[in-house]
Amino acid sequence: MSWTAAAAAVRSLWRLRTGALRPLSAYGRRISVRFYSLGMTLDNINRAAVDRIIRVDHAGEYGANRIYAGQMAVLGRTSVGPVIQKMWDQEKDHLKKFDELMVAFRVRPTILMPFWNVVGFALGAGTALLGKEGAMACTVAVEESIAHHYNNQIRTLMEKEPEKHEELLQVIRKFRDEELEHHDLGLEHDAQLAPAYTVLKSLIQAGCRVAIYLSERF
Repeated sequence: MSWTAAAAAVRSLWRLRTGALRPLSAYGRRISVRFYSLGMTLDNINRAAVDRIIRVDHAGEYGANRIYAGQMAVLGRTSVGPVIQKMWDQEKDHLKKFDELMVAFRVRPTILMPFWNVVGFALGAGTALLGKEGAMACTVAVEESIAHHYNNQIRTLMEKEPEKHEELLQVIRKFRDEELEHHDLGLEHDAQLAPAYTVLKSLIQAGCRVAIYLSERF
C-alpha cells in the first residue's frame, strides 16, 4: 500500500471514529454516530447481552412508532391527535438513538422487522377505531410492557459490570421514564373507559411478551 493510500485509510478511520462519516441505518437513512462517549467499546462490554438488548429495544421502538403511526392515521385530526403526536415524537427520538447504537456496536436488526411494521400499524389503527379510549388503552398496555422490560434490562446490566455499560444504562433509564409518562398520559385520557379494557390490555401485553421473546432471538 502506498503512503498516500495509507494516509487516506487512517483519515477515514478517524472520521468514522469521531462521527464525521455518517453511516447508513438498517433502513438506508444516514445517521450520525457518537462512539463510546462514556467508555463503552466493543472490547470491554458483555457483547452477548448488549447485542440482545439493542436488537430487541430497536425492534420495540420501531413497533411503537408504527403503533402511533396507525393511531394518527385514524385520530390525527381529532382532539387527542396532539397528545398522540407528542408521544410519537418521543418514540421517533428513541428509535433514532437505537439506530445509532446498532451501527456503533455492529448489531443486526431482527429479521422480523417487516412483520412488526405491519402488525404495529394494524394494532395502532385497530385500537384507534375503538375511539380515543381504545387508542389510549393500547398505549397503556404497550408502554407498561416496555417499561417493565426496560427495568429487567437495567437489572441485567447492573449485574454485569455496570460501569462498562453506563452509557446504555443511561439511555434505557431515560427511555423507561418517558414510556412511563406515556403510560400515565394514556390513563389521564380515559384508557380505562375502553371497551373490555382489562381483556384488551391483557391481550396486547401478551402480544408484547411474544414480540420481545422473538425479537431478542431472531
